[in-house]
Amino acid sequence: MAQTKRTGRKSRAKKELAVLSLVMMLLLAAVVGVDLHLDRTGAGAQTVTIGVIGSSDDQIWKAVQQELDRRNEYIRIRLKPFQDAIYVNQATANREVDLNAAQHYAYLEDDARTNHYKLSVIGDTYISPMNLYSRRYSKPSQFQDGDKVAIPNNATNMGRALKVLADAKLIGLRDPKATNPLPEDVVENPKHLRLEQVDPAGILNLLPDYAGGVTNANFVVDAGMSVHDAIHEVPYDLQNPANKPYINIIVTTSDQKDNPTYAKVVKAYHSKLVADTITRVYKGACVPAFKV
Repeated sequence: MAQTKRTGRKSRAKKELAVLSLVMMLLLAAVVGVDLHLDRTGAGAQTVTIGVIGSSDDQIWKAVQQELDRRNEYIRIRLKPFQDAIYVNQATANREVDLNAAQHYAYLEDDARTNHYKLSVIGDTYISPMNLYSRRYSKPSQFQDGDKVAIPNNATNMGRALKVLADAKLIGLRDPKATNPLPEDVVENPKHLRLEQVDPAGILNLLPDYAGGVTNANFVVDAGMSVHDAIHEVPYDLQNPANKPYINIIVTTSDQKDNPTYAKVVKAYHSKLVADTITRVYKGACVPAFKV
């Protein structure tokens, strides 16, 4: 009987030790961030860090992760948010992130030329609308003489904003077909609007002080608004070559443009699941720039 009791106590002690060991392992994983998802060979999933602006695309990248998991690719996506694409490209060039998805062709071309970055496009994502918003007026014709209008302070989005104002018949441009017109290219301004350049991320917050503002859809979504809250929307047709500069893209360093892991991320992005998620998140305003 005594032997049986000792055996029972040893058995319970072993069980308690096993439970304690499991708890310690889970606590350690939580503290140091151990990736418990193992691939077929027992190695941990490869992490790809992607630089993004704000949080508007978080659901889209969750869908990309779901698609990668469905395909058993064992690639883990980690998002690193930035406030401005200037810092995203710098971080990409410095290899602080593997990829970025924070800009369109026109912005990348201008930024890479200015800063001598060796960056390459490895995939298209979607075309994002840039529209005119106001808290004072419900249509462009209501703007008053001398009103202030906020436009982005970076060259490519500034030019695009000027084209939005021209489309709204508020100004006239020297060359309406120019990709990146400048303020000095405004040749008609019948209401003497004062165009002020500000950080595009803050334009919506400035609207109480500005009669109107032109900004990108991702900032609109981040602010809890709908792109359809705009008082003037510009339609975008992917078949029109004039819209190619405004297609958003996935970017990496030029020496990694053929990286097979990154190619798998792009392939997962170009899936029906992701296309449907883009449509849902942006309520149809953003158009997927890829075929599924």
